[in-house]
Amino acid sequence: MTEATLPPPSNPIVVIPARMASTRLPGKPLADILGAPMIVHVMRRALEANIGPVVVACAEPEIARAVEAAGGTAVLTRPEHPSGSDRIFEALRLIDPQGRHDAVVNVQGDLPTVEPETVRAAFAPLANPAVDIATLVVPIAREEERTDPNVVKAVLELAPGAARGRALYFTRATAPWGDGPLFHHIGLYAYRRAALERFVALPPAALEQREKLEQLRALANGMRIDAAVVDAVPLGVDTPADLERARALLSGRSSP
Repeated sequence: MTEATLPPPSNPIVVIPARMASTRLPGKPLADILGAPMIVHVMRRALEANIGPVVVACAEPEIARAVEAAGGTAVLTRPEHPSGSDRIFEALRLIDPQGRHDAVVNVQGDLPTVEPETVRAAFAPLANPAVDIATLVVPIAREEERTDPNVVKAVLELAPGAARGRALYFTRATAPWGDGPLFHHIGLYAYRRAALERFVALPPAALEQREKLEQLRALANGMRIDAAVVDAVPLGVDTPADLERARALLSGRSSP
């Protein structure tokens, strides 16, 4: 089957990579938020997206036990994986060796407040048969973020008012030049299964190593990434202060 005749994915799965090692917040998948581990909150948001089954790809047994105690599905993966994409690919092969799932949505394990609509938005661009990988962007509103190297910018070919565009580059620099919006990239991805298999087999690209951005490996090897525009950046929990913010946000979410 050629790329032009690829059908939209019909049997996607959501995989959430999680590991205990974290420089600024060790053990964060099991950090308590309103009586449940953070990874359980992420799993619940992913289930609410109603895309397909949800599996947590764990680096350590204690994460798997917490997920299973909450009624979820977990698979134990090798702890030494260099990235979340490598971890989700191993999990996919373990849980689905027959290849029934034709797409996988990678939801980071430190996004306990992510909206289900955001997860669905990350999957939607795969309806285009030419797209290998889908992701998300948010228009940058704060002036200081335009020059912040920690805010990754997606350079998109995007028609005015369009909700999706093709990613031409990702950078920590301020780009593109000239009048018009800049877009903050959100590291939440959806892959066609064949694209994920190809991606993890590729060697690191020169620009990937220079910018410290894994997605540049895909672009350097001719893979197409499209991005959907959403309204807000999900809160990633990296520090104790982030954890307190997540607790406050979810406390409000669960209030009547």
